Amino acid sequence: MAGARKPVVEVRRSQRRRRTVSAYRDGERVVVLIPDQFSRAEETEWVDRMLARLAAREGRLVRTDHELFGRATRLRGLYLAEYGDQAVPVSVRWVTNQNGRWGSCTPADRTIRISHRIQDMPDWVIDYVLLHELAHLIVPSHNARFWALVGRYPKAERARGYLEGVAAASGTPLTD
Repeated sequence: MAGARKPVVEVRRSQRRRRTVSAYRDGERVVVLIPDQFSRAEETEWVDRMLARLAAREGRLVRTDHELFGRATRLRGLYLAEYGDQAVPVSVRWVTNQNGRWGSCTPADRTIRISHRIQDMPDWVIDYVLLHELAHLIVPSHNARFWALVGRYPKAERARGYLEGVAAASGTPLTD
């Protein structure tokens, strides 16, 4: 990603580690695990190498509108199949102008928009938001029938809790 700023890196040396090097993200930080006997030059070389590997791996995880539509199609088949064409959206896309909600649906034109803010969230959270919006194609309001459809998703309550936690942590008031 051109122009991306370099993350904060924490290097952890281990006397038990002999040859292997690994790295993972911990929030905004990247933790690089290296053998204790590595020189400073080797450390620098391996940090750069591991940052490149992480960036390449994360680059492959870019979520596109096409992938999002395919995900919605799969969820519709799993949880809303008996509604046939009624649960088929015309479009499903990522948008950058939704800061007060995770997604939105316009049943009249059968379009679904998902906030870019959830692109990096776990798949099961994205699936919940998608299923929530797909359910609006069948039931426009948030009534008991709507929540029964959303409740078909096994991780619905967990995902709602996750999203509520994110909203609370960021101080963002969100609408349902």
